Formats: sequence, C-alpha cells, structure tokens
Amino acid sequence: MTGQTPVTIEKISGHDRTCTEDVVVRETAITLYLNNTELVTLICSPMNLRELCYGFLFAEGIIAGADDIAGFSHNEADGLVWVETRRPVQAEKNFLKRHVASCCGRGRASFYFVNDTGIAPVAAELRISTTAIVALRKEVEHRSALFAATGGVHGAALSDGEQILCFFEDVGRHNALDKITGWCLLHGITTRDKVLLFSGRVSSEILVKSARLGVPVIISRSAPTDLALELARQLNITVVGFARGNKMNIYTLGERIV
Repeated sequence: MTGQTPVTIEKISGHDRTCTEDVVVRETAITLYLNNTELVTLICSPMNLRELCYGFLFAEGIIAGADDIAGFSHNEADGLVWVETRRPVQAEKNFLKRHVASCCGRGRASFYFVNDTGIAPVAAELRISTTAIVALRKEVEHRSALFAATGGVHGAALSDGEQILCFFEDVGRHNALDKITGWCLLHGITTRDKVLLFSGRVSSEILVKSARLGVPVIISRSAPTDLALELARQLNITVVGFARGNKMNIYTLGERIV
C-alpha cells in the first residue's frame, strides 16, 4: 500500500485559477488489539505496520523484544491489527497513566508516565563528525520521496555513523520513530552505537522513546523542547537540532560531536 493518493485540486497563482491533479499523503486509523483486548488506535501512514506495532509496544514498555511476540495479523480492510504475546502482559495497568515523580534527586517532575521511570541512562562512547552529520542529512533528504511528493510526513532514519541502515516516513513523527524501533527488534539490531536522524521536533516523548531504544545521539532538522533537553541530560543523550546544510545546534553532551 502506498503512502499517497491522487486528488483533483484548484490551483491559484496570482490571478490564474486552474484545475489540476495533485497527490496528498494517506492517513489511516489502525486499532491495535493486544491478546484480543483493544489497546489503542494509532493514526498513521498505512505502511510498515508490523514495525510500527512492535516499536510502539516496545516504546511503551509493554514488550521487551521481538521474542515476546507470538503472532501478528492485520485486517487491512477494517484497519485492525492483532498482536499475541507469549506471556500475559499487564498493559492495561500501566499504559499511558499519568505519573508525577522526581528524577535523579531533582525537584521538578521529568518522567510523567509510569512506564517511563525504568529507563536507564544511555552508556555509549560513540563519536560522530560534523562532516558525517552533513552527509547523512543529505542522504535522508534524498530518501524522503513521500515528503517530496506530498509535504505531509515526517522522516526518521537510523545510521551507524557512515550509512543509513533504515528509513521510514509517516504522518506522525512518533510513528516514524516507532517504525525504526520495530525494525531494530525484527532484525536484532543493537542501537548503543547508532545515530537517529529525525525530521520533526524533539519533544520529551521523542526523547523518552529514543532513550528506551538506547540511541545515544539524536540529530534533528527541527527544534528540541526544554523538557526534552532536561531528560537528555539525565539520560546521557546528545541532542543536535536545526541540522540543515552545514549548520547545526548542539544542545547536550557535545563531546560526542567532533
């Protein structure tokens, strides 16, 4: 299934008004059933749904790896996905419950979901050069075909510092990252020596997802938030923002960027 669909539009340019064909990004609702119990409805691009669901379940702390999955099935017509786990899980008790807790002895709340509090700081000696970052960003832009056609998706890529290992696009920036996570689970990829390249804003939720995945460096074309940076310092993650052309801003742990 492709991520775009044709539409007829009216285009105005100055005083000219013409009827023409264009393409828009596809968006769909996928309801995820976990062990035959409805868990969540994901609004997403209708591609790479196995990666999306595995990554989502891992990012929410519901599964620890692909080995926890016993079965996956998808009804495309009705927008339904079923995931069976090998052992019972208590997802309904922890899933998306608000939780205020201080972190690392600090006064303000940082981790605000129950299932975020078990994340350990990322231990990695990774170093990457600014030259490599510029080259990788160019490669990501080259691969962003759906964005080039529609302007309506976010992109996420995983790199070993030299080449792009995988790349996904989705209408949701969280979904794009979850697809990266799911791909890593399915292919047994270790991430402590990898770099995440991202098109969207680095929010606290994106930072937490990255930390759970174990990626030590996030490089985004966009901006971070202050809470994301606070979490990045606590979780030992390097955040680079506004990486465009040969310019970039290093927000945390700049020693990894050489």
